[in-house]
Amino acid sequence: MFYYWIHVIYIYISSKLFLSKVDVDSEITRHRRVSILDCEGFRYMSNSRYCYYMDFIRYELLFRTKLYANTFSKGMFGVLGSQKVIYKKPLKRWTKFSITLYLEGWDDKWAYHCQVFRQNNKVCAIGYTKLAFVKNREIQNMKTILDTCGYNGPVKPPSGMVLDLFKNDQTLLSNEDI
Repeated sequence: MFYYWIHVIYIYISSKLFLSKVDVDSEITRHRRVSILDCEGFRYMSNSRYCYYMDFIRYELLFRTKLYANTFSKGMFGVLGSQKVIYKKPLKRWTKFSITLYLEGWDDKWAYHCQVFRQNNKVCAIGYTKLAFVKNREIQNMKTILDTCGYNGPVKPPSGMVLDLFKNDQTLLSNEDI
């Protein structure tokens, strides 16, 4: 966990001092290498590390856009509503890979992101996240947040495929047979 928070601080400092500002709908790509700390016993990247890298690239988007100034510093905080990762090919120790963050769309409450892990231009895993901003235990309106961040592009509703990924989450959580 220490490594996680050190990396978040590193992302914050580099986003403020060295990296250029981007729009909230920008694609961000980071190139990484699978370190020995990322691996499980079989020399492949552990499944939990995919989620770490997905967090890191979302933090980078937060810090490099006006989202941080218009949400976190005003008492709102980001909440991850759901996260799905689909694995296709494992990443071996010491190999390079890239992760790209795409904004899939948003509705009144939630924003949806897609994170694609690639190695040698081949997709190794895809992650989808559903997130919101909360203040005083209430989910804030996503369109209002994007407007205050200076986004003036077209409304981008999430695709039906992305909505289908998350539509049964509440039903599963309320199932008392589990």
